[in-house]
Amino acid sequence: MSKQTQLLALLIAGGSLIGCYNKEEFKRIIQDGYDEARVKTKVKGDFCYYIGDLRFPYTDEPVKENDTRGMIWNKEDLAKSLPLFAEIGLLSRQPVEGQVGLYHYDLTDLGREYWHQYIDNRFKRTRYYNEFCYGPIVVERVTDVTKNEYTRAQGYSYNKVNLEVDYEYHVIDVPDWVLNNREKLNAVYIQGDVRLPNKSYVQTITFNVGKGDKLYQNSLSYFQLKPSSETMENSK
Repeated sequence: MSKQTQLLALLIAGGSLIGCYNKEEFKRIIQDGYDEARVKTKVKGDFCYYIGDLRFPYTDEPVKENDTRGMIWNKEDLAKSLPLFAEIGLLSRQPVEGQVGLYHYDLTDLGREYWHQYIDNRFKRTRYYNEFCYGPIVVERVTDVTKNEYTRAQGYSYNKVNLEVDYEYHVIDVPDWVLNNREKLNAVYIQGDVRLPNKSYVQTITFNVGKGDKLYQNSLSYFQLKPSSETMENSK
């Protein structure tokens, strides 16, 4: 799984954590990180299905000779994600008159409830990244904390130390459109299976240890899954 957005680094007074590996405190920090990420990004949950770079309502655009590689990849993503979510009911789909194989798409009321858009203005052309999200994470317990030390390359005045924190979690508020379409979603988004309620999952997070035993964690965010390129190949 890949993570799209990142929180600002969490700076924690970590002396007591490093010495005794306070698992309850790590549990609180990890849960707070996910909760704050949802507030910051305004996503519905911690697992997001990436749709593509587009603005709704959207009409299919065939690949053109002068398209950049990024534009081609985006259209390939849309060719897999849009029909899927139209079938599931998060998008409406109407054929383009006189254009065989092309369709108009828009959000349905259900789709708008779970839709998240991230607008990126850093480039010459503004990008509109879209996804559907579900399943807030609830951290159950931290199972293990492992301290790792790495010797820095010559010229550095200190070594790198991190803590690998293993924890178990489950998800809540999983909607019917996810539960009823598990196989379809897993076939297109093969990076990670649908997360089910009432089932525990395991994950590992790394905390970096800075000077004065301060702990930093800058990757607590939602998980983003992208349409797999294998899906298109396997469907031929």
